[in-house]
Amino acid sequence: MPLHMDFEALLRLCTVSRLGSRRIKKLIARFNTPEDVFRASVRELVQVDGIDKVLAAQIKTGGDAQFVHDQIRKARNYKADILTYWDETYPQLLKQVNDPPLLLYAQGKKELFVLQSIAIVGTRMPSTYGKLMADRFARELSARNIVVVSGLARGIDTIAHRAVVQSKGGTIAVLGSGVDQIYPEENKSLAKEICECGLVLSEFPMGAKPDAPHFPRRNRIISGLSAGVLVVEAGPKSGALITADFALEQNREVFALPGNINNAKSYGGNCLIQQGAKLVLTVDDILEELGHSSESSLKSVPSSPPLELSSREAKVYHILTNEPKHIDTIARETQLSISHVLGILLSLELKNIVQQLAGKNFVRCA
Repeated sequence: MPLHMDFEALLRLCTVSRLGSRRIKKLIARFNTPEDVFRASVRELVQVDGIDKVLAAQIKTGGDAQFVHDQIRKARNYKADILTYWDETYPQLLKQVNDPPLLLYAQGKKELFVLQSIAIVGTRMPSTYGKLMADRFARELSARNIVVVSGLARGIDTIAHRAVVQSKGGTIAVLGSGVDQIYPEENKSLAKEICECGLVLSEFPMGAKPDAPHFPRRNRIISGLSAGVLVVEAGPKSGALITADFALEQNREVFALPGNINNAKSYGGNCLIQQGAKLVLTVDDILEELGHSSESSLKSVPSSPPLELSSREAKVYHILTNEPKHIDTIARETQLSISHVLGILLSLELKNIVQQLAGKNFVRCA
């Protein structure tokens, strides 16, 4: 924000009912600062496009100072910064979208805004294939120093965020609530981890609940922060398709993974490909579209498991793949008893590197 602009006055202006970001920008363009907007007469205010006498009278009340003071206090308690559209740290890509938020509440590393970002989105109830692909692409993008943006929702979002955190990369979680109202609740610990290596972000004030109308607005920020959006899996009515639509409106790239045509969870991605989205088979397909060398800034990615394993754990882990394998097959290939294998698999599941599927089948998930 320019040095001459009073931060609290801007926040008070944002509390004026029905004013909105577009009108606020017009008012500041006309009067120069929020303080000058409040000093202007009703006659002067109504000369600005979109401001009628009712709105002008509301502006003259001075906004809700108590609400602003509470917001600043709560943000400070949660170690959240309140960024304004005029701040140097405000993400430049987001400024390019239609009606960018005037305020952003940010917890974590704001320096991620200057790095290239890709959004990974999809269904809240992914298939095994979707889970594996979200994890793989998030890790591989992170290995190339690309920030992964998503919405902290159940399913694909959570898997993508967690994969980046485990890879010690950068990820941005955009919320449909205040940053102090993590939703879903089971992701509170993940959000805390993201704050350590990435960023939790929202345009909604402290205390705002995760109301349904907030999520399309959140989706426009997810795409707005990103050079492109990767849809992993999405049903016909998935919110991920809303994010893809915003990406197209914002002139961003849309990528999609192909899926089984008999699986409803693949319908959205397959339709996007049919409509011209970039079909993605490997992370290099994304990098090529962005003009990013497939080898550039490649971090060292170990081929061994991400955690220290005992010799027996490593033995079981290394015979697993992305394809389901039955416990009897695992026992036979490792020459271990079923009871031993069950104990080892439970340990690997607790380390989030193996997942159990139906019918006592197991796959790698890291």
